[in-house]
Parts: sequence; C-alpha cells; structure tokens
Amino acid sequence: MKYLPIDNKLFIDNRERFKKMMLPDSVAIFFSNDQQPRNGDQYFPFRQQSDFFYLTGIDQEKSILIIAPDNRTKKLREILFIIKTNEQIAIWEGHKYTKDEARITSGIDNICWLEDYTLLLNEVLATTNNVYLNRNEYPKFFPEVEDRNQRLGNELRDSFPLYSYHRAAPILANLRMIKSNYEIDLIQTACDITNKAFVRVLKSIAPGNTEFEIEAEIDHEFKINRANGHGYAPIIASGKNSCVLHYIDNDSTCKAGDLLLFDFGAEYANYSADMSRTIPVSGKFSDRQKDCYNAVLRVLKNAIKLYVPGNTINIINDEVNMMMEKEMINLGLFTQAEVDKQDKESPLYKKYFMHGTAHFLGLDVHDVGGKEETFKPGMILTCEPGIYILDEGIGIRLENDILITDDEPINLMHAIPIEIADIERIMNQ
Repeated sequence: MKYLPIDNKLFIDNRERFKKMMLPDSVAIFFSNDQQPRNGDQYFPFRQQSDFFYLTGIDQEKSILIIAPDNRTKKLREILFIIKTNEQIAIWEGHKYTKDEARITSGIDNICWLEDYTLLLNEVLATTNNVYLNRNEYPKFFPEVEDRNQRLGNELRDSFPLYSYHRAAPILANLRMIKSNYEIDLIQTACDITNKAFVRVLKSIAPGNTEFEIEAEIDHEFKINRANGHGYAPIIASGKNSCVLHYIDNDSTCKAGDLLLFDFGAEYANYSADMSRTIPVSGKFSDRQKDCYNAVLRVLKNAIKLYVPGNTINIINDEVNMMMEKEMINLGLFTQAEVDKQDKESPLYKKYFMHGTAHFLGLDVHDVGGKEETFKPGMILTCEPGIYILDEGIGIRLENDILITDDEPINLMHAIPIEIADIERIMNQ
C-alpha cells in the first residue's frame, strides 16, 4: 500500500463496537469490493468497500469477514478469508497478503483461505438464527450495477432462507459517524496532503495553463505524499466553468482575469479530505471578484461557529442561506424589497447559491450521516458556502473540513491558504 501501516487497534475497536450492537445469537457477513471491469481484459484500480476496510483494514479484493461473537467455538467468532496465492498469481498480479500479514493488519487471529469459506460458513450458520448482511444504503445513490455485498448477500438469502436477516448498514452508519483519534489523524493527513497540492499549484498557475495541466500537478503532489489518489473526481473549473457545481471535464484553458475554482481532496488510507478554494488566474482579484470572495469568506467563518454539539446539517443550511441572502443584497444581486415579495418556495438566493453547506466526511467524501443527525463530538463535516453569478463568470466556493468537539469546532484545514492577501502573495512570489 502507498500509505503507512495503521495501528490495527483501530479495526479491533471497530469490530468490538459493532459486536455490542448485534442481537444475541447472530452472525454478520461482509464482502470486500468487486474488481470493477473497465474494458477488454482490464479492471479499474481497486478501491476497498468502506465498511469492509473500517472493520478489517484489509485492502484486497475477494476477501470475506465473518463475525459471530456468541459462537461456542472461539476460533469461529472472527474469521477473515483471503486469496490463497500461488506462483501464477505472484508472477502476473504481484504480492497478496500472507496469513501473517493479514493477521497483523486486521488484528484477527483466524485467517483462512477463501477456498475454505463455504465449509466454515455452514459450520457457523449451524449454531445461529440471525444473520446480518450489508448494503450500501446511501439515500441518493441508485447504481444500476449490483455490488458484491448485494449480489452475494442475495445468494446467501436464497441458499439459507429460514434465517432471520438484519441490516448491518444502520449499525455501521451510527459507528462511522463518530471518528476515533486514529481516524481523525488519518483525515488530518489527507488534509495536509491536500494543502501541499494547493500550495504547489498556487505557485505555478498562469494564464494559458489548461485545467488538466493543473490537475496533473495535484496528482503528482498526491502521489509523492503517499495518497491513494483523489477522494472524488477533482473539479478544476476556470471562468464560467466555475458556475457548474460538478464540473469535472477539466479541459479548458485558464484565461487572464478569470477565476479558477478548485474542489479536490486527497484520499489517504481510504480516508478523504474535501477542500474548495477559488483563486484569480492572473494572480490578483479584481475589485468585484474581491467583494464576492470576501462575502463567501465571511459566511464561511460565521458558519464554522455553528459546528457544535446539538446542531444539525439542516440547521446549518438554514442559517447559511440567510447569511448568503444578506451578502447577495449587499452585492447588488437583488434588493430587500424584492426579497420581501419573493416566492417562499423559490427564494431569490437559490439562483446564486443552490447547494447545501455541509455533509459528513470520512471513508467516503459524502460519508454516512443524515441531515437531521444531531452533531456529536468526533463527527467531521464539511463547511462550503458559495456564490455563482453566471452572467459575470464568477463562481466562488470555499470549503473546510470541521471536527466537532466538546468545545470549539476544529478546522482541520486551518493551514490551507484562504485569505486574499495570502493567496495573492503566494501566487506572486
């Protein structure tokens, strides 16, 4: 793996917390991600299923985890199945985990070869009544392709129909929302790598650069700092492209006088950062760009103060929407009189700020956790107000990753330049 070894206590603790939320006399079965076919005889680069990594730390395909804490046979209470390598696999695909390596990585004593799965599964199921299966239950994601947990989970239900089946996803979502100190450190590392990449491009951008050239600079900095890669498809959006919320073509040329909006984050040990910044291609903001930028920055600073226990994403969104509305009036986008007469179902600010301010962050960039979830210490969320004025070619988004604590919120991206003076100084060194 590119990333440095992780203390397996993280994964041991995660499994123990999961076990405590299982029904008595239960078994839970988890499958690693598929190798995703690309074309011809090629696969896309493998990325582990987030819940499987959370429970094992194993970053390899065709792996299976069984957790059966009440099984009378101690060695059957935790079993990790991995690929049994051979000379052909070693020559064509390279190294696979040995049993000792998998044991050290996961903290699981009983490591078995994948070929033993069916026999041992039958043995475990013979002494239980409840089976937990896992699914991706992200509420706004509806892929046409079944993943391995869904596909093999369906096969299990068909083969063993007389058991009582339960959902693992709600338990894991509840656990994953609260980050341990190990996870906070990993996300902080992802943020620090993101900082290095941003400062790198600040020093090199000039009119005439293409967006993909800038993306390549980010890729380089990520790789030399042990990042897996990007936590999500990076947005490098210049000029009017900055007003397209999920612009990922990254194929335009940056022009003098334009703004350049970044939205990218390093993924380190499968944990993602998520940062947005906006800079002037020429190295200096115009007066109008500066006014719009400072409006968003003021909202960001005030919004971060709301990231305290007891609040929710919906509360944050409502507060930020009102802050942005006031800033838009000051920028002359509409008047207070027009606001007083607006359709409440279609407020004027939505023309210029049409997305939410916060989402949970962790093993996935849009991590588990709903908009009504009450903030608790250990949660990490983004804070990302923005303003998009298409007619003027001005798109500005500023985003930091915020840790909820018992006291003041902690900005994990405090070191990443964001003030106009700092951005212009670095760009013009």
